[in-house]
Amino acid sequence: MADGGEGTLDVMVEALGGARHRASVHGPLDDPVDAEYGIVSGPSGVTAVVEMARASGLALIGEARRDPKRTSTGGTGELIRAALGHGPAEVIVCIGGSATNDGGAGLAQALGVRLLSSAGGEIGPGGEALLGLERIDVSGLDPAVRRTRFLVVCDVDNPLTGPRGAAVVFGPQKGATSDDVLLLDRALGHLAAVIFRDLGLDVRDLAGGGAAGGLGAGMVAFLGAHLRPGVELVMDVVDLVRRLSAADLVVTGEGSLDQQSLHGKVPDGVIGAARASGVRAILLCGRAEIRPTDVPVFDLVGRFGEERSMTDARAALEDLAEEVAAGLPSLSSGQ
Repeated sequence: MADGGEGTLDVMVEALGGARHRASVHGPLDDPVDAEYGIVSGPSGVTAVVEMARASGLALIGEARRDPKRTSTGGTGELIRAALGHGPAEVIVCIGGSATNDGGAGLAQALGVRLLSSAGGEIGPGGEALLGLERIDVSGLDPAVRRTRFLVVCDVDNPLTGPRGAAVVFGPQKGATSDDVLLLDRALGHLAAVIFRDLGLDVRDLAGGGAAGGLGAGMVAFLGAHLRPGVELVMDVVDLVRRLSAADLVVTGEGSLDQQSLHGKVPDGVIGAARASGVRAILLCGRAEIRPTDVPVFDLVGRFGEERSMTDARAALEDLAEEVAAGLPSLSSGQ
């Protein structure tokens, strides 16, 4: 399973029998990155699958270099451009795991959109540069973009700005200080205002618009994309409902189980599908900050402590799963 974040490309290509291709693109801080994308052929034509984390992901830069004021989605735009070379009818863009907070500005520029300052030149990369945006010119957008449907799959339903917005909720994990968060939230608000004035679209409160540092909103505005929860798409692709009809138990998991896990992540989708199918579910995770009342939760930290859970996670998970499996009969009562 996957939900639009890292790993979604792997799941999609495997489930649909697709092929992998590679392209050299720029990473979030302009370093060269060799990134994969997928091409799948089906009854409705060719579909490309692009995972933004491969080009603009947090895992591509060390913790000391993380700075969402400067990181750009330009490499994701370059990856889309490479995928467009295969003539797809649709491009599915999976946008979890980003290092960025630029509202998709870098992606748009890589595909021919001009984001102009008051001096008439292009604004620079990163979320902070959005504050200098004066005008959006889409006349140079790659014609292949106009011929292609874009579906954005995301793993969160957060809006672009505000208390649940991209900067406030996800900025700190990307390296933003408290002052940076305020600046980036203001920058995304300014981007939304210019989008509304120049393109006639209101993306400020769009559910999922805050995914990947505002990339969700940016792709709707610049590429005419549609947003869909990633876990829903993957559940369809792997035919999860049919699989559940033949199952006695469904096991799902999460690294850190928190409130975000219940808003568009894999556990949210899988547990909901299990409930609808009348199949009991259990959840294994690294750490449990919340515990759904009707789903037994087993966490590594609670069972083995912080140190082993962090340094020996794979073996600890195997041990935990073995213990849970041995006690499965007792779970019939929900304990």
